[in-house]
Amino acid sequence: PVLLYVQNWSFKLSYYNEYKSYLRMTEDGWNVYNQAMNRSLPNVILGGFGTSSTGGGKPMAIEGTATEIDTDGVASALVNAKNVIVVPGYGLCAARAQYPVAEIAKLLNENGVKMRFGIHPVAGRMPGQLNVLLAEAGVPYDIVQEMDELNDDFPDTDVSLVIGANDTVNSAAEDDPNSIIAGMPVLRVWKSGHTIVMKRSLGVGYAAVDNPVFFKPNTSMYLGDAKKQCDALLEALKRHYNA
Repeated sequence: PVLLYVQNWSFKLSYYNEYKSYLRMTEDGWNVYNQAMNRSLPNVILGGFGTSSTGGGKPMAIEGTATEIDTDGVASALVNAKNVIVVPGYGLCAARAQYPVAEIAKLLNENGVKMRFGIHPVAGRMPGQLNVLLAEAGVPYDIVQEMDELNDDFPDTDVSLVIGANDTVNSAAEDDPNSIIAGMPVLRVWKSGHTIVMKRSLGVGYAAVDNPVFFKPNTSMYLGDAKKQCDALLEALKRHYNA
């Protein structure tokens, strides 16, 4: 009975400490979220995605036509690049695609292509989720960088590979003052030489806003499930490098 009593209180104490840690993480997480989305806490909780920068006019119309690319086309773009930035989002988390992505990064870096990862502060469903998943898959910490560390590097980047991200790479945040996400910090993937977007469809993200990046002339859409597409891409790269 004494042992059971001690074990019971040990469990309660452990649970209490975990709960306190959770509260601290939640508070820190909300602070990061609010800053990264350029929104106040009441605005986040009560709905309405508009930011303090949102104008009162009509959002810009989307122009252009989306261009699709196949697996061989993506593989060719990557092996012929010198610099590649991968921008993962919730789609990578949901599909559990971090493992083939980690292998792709390893293979390309070993063959002279500088591949690194750009992480938006609120990518995924909580701050830090993408960092954890990439670390779990064995991606080296030194090639995983935060948005502010590499956002100015996109004009000098040959290929940006977006995997399951939408709102966090939406150019309307910077180009359209009447967009409901105007003023939200985003990764400027559209400024790279070639932007490849891997996602299930051309549909909108959490903010329910169309993404003009999908229709830009330097963008190719690699549509499909992130895990299946990454597996296919990895196999194509292995064939190229005889790995």
